[in-house]
Amino acid sequence: MDFKGKKVLVFGAGISGVGAVKLLAEQGADIIWYDGNGELDEAELRGKLEEAGAKLSRDGLRIVLGELGEELIGRLSLVILSPGVPTDLPLVGKFRLAGIRIWGEVELAWECGKGEVLAVTGTNGKTTTTSLLGEIMRAYKDEVYVVGNIGTSYTGVVSQMTEQAVTVAEISSFQLETIETFAPRVSAILNITPDHLNRHHTMEEYIRVKELITKNQGANDVCVLNYEDEILREFGKSLKTGVIYFSSLHTLEEGIYLEKEDIIYDRAGQRIRLCSVRELNLVGRHNYENVMAAAAMALAYGVPTDIVRRVICEFKAVEHRIEFVREHRGVVYYNDSKGTNPDAAIKGIQAMDRPTLLIGGGYDKNSSYEEWIRAFDGKVKYLVLIGQTREKIAQTARECGFGDIILADSLEEAVQVCADRAVSGDAVLLSPACASWGMFPNYEVRGRRFKELVNQLA
Repeated sequence: MDFKGKKVLVFGAGISGVGAVKLLAEQGADIIWYDGNGELDEAELRGKLEEAGAKLSRDGLRIVLGELGEELIGRLSLVILSPGVPTDLPLVGKFRLAGIRIWGEVELAWECGKGEVLAVTGTNGKTTTTSLLGEIMRAYKDEVYVVGNIGTSYTGVVSQMTEQAVTVAEISSFQLETIETFAPRVSAILNITPDHLNRHHTMEEYIRVKELITKNQGANDVCVLNYEDEILREFGKSLKTGVIYFSSLHTLEEGIYLEKEDIIYDRAGQRIRLCSVRELNLVGRHNYENVMAAAAMALAYGVPTDIVRRVICEFKAVEHRIEFVREHRGVVYYNDSKGTNPDAAIKGIQAMDRPTLLIGGGYDKNSSYEEWIRAFDGKVKYLVLIGQTREKIAQTARECGFGDIILADSLEEAVQVCADRAVSGDAVLLSPACASWGMFPNYEVRGRRFKELVNQLA
């Protein structure tokens, strides 16, 4: 699309909005930057653009906060939605009724970007898999960008790309809702378990949106899928792309799988041992699945086996995902703040190999917590609960027969409670099974505060 002179509205004032405004300015669009929060400061927003290196005169961008006038809607050619903007908002409905094209940041970046894309989605494991795949690709290619939900705006780096670029993108369900032509060379869906149902409303819709990552892939492209996920196992049978399954519990005739302690890659009649899980710096079956997914994507792209093997054995855990913080008085502390839903938190507790004091709770995403509680499997000594969901989780735990529950008013109190009650040989794990909103702006801030508190323990 030629954006020059076209009136484009960017909806959302976060990091994605900044990246989209910057990119559209470089494309010569006439931009309106809109956010429904009328209390935001326009000077602050312009400062964010300056920090990002956006070249815009004061007259080259109109910022609208609060209400969006009807007269503007009729003049728009395109709307770019930030991922945090629900597609069923009444205002978005007005755009549709007016016949205005609606994209998200991913579609805009794809339209303007160059090179090839490797894209990762799934309920859990996206950040670890994307980070690892990014490291593998950097060991193989000179120009690699790691973008998306991982912290770097996709649109923010598009202007740097050449035709030789490889972009490794972590893609959320929110971002997939608004794609039109986005077509990764290799995609992966790591797993699908209930999450964000407050946004997508039904599990069927959440599954449909996740599967959109393959929507525009062709016969020469590849999709990597989790064989242990029944939804994805069946979905793979319907795809026109090449499919590579990974499995942590089954030996596959073709694909990548865990055989005792070895990761094996079987493809086109060739059997390759990549490594033993004992050579990895990551712990837990879920992380072995993340390693297999990243390795399968890289191998499907054509990365030599020796590079894949070396990087997966060198890779360390990403921040906030079962991240070792400290050992203090014989007690080890782990930060799993990225465990923002019950399924992710199950993987956190499964990775523990000692009695554990577990800190959970936060913002309610309409999740159910029974499976998480039942996954404690005798490991959890105390469940210390904080946030909006603490009473709901406590009630669920009691109904499941777990009664060693402590309610805390803050993360600070929760950490101190754990430090007071833990004994040498125990673990303290922050793995909330909930979003951070209401107490913290995001899971990163929550995780960093946890680490500060742990490191301050006398």
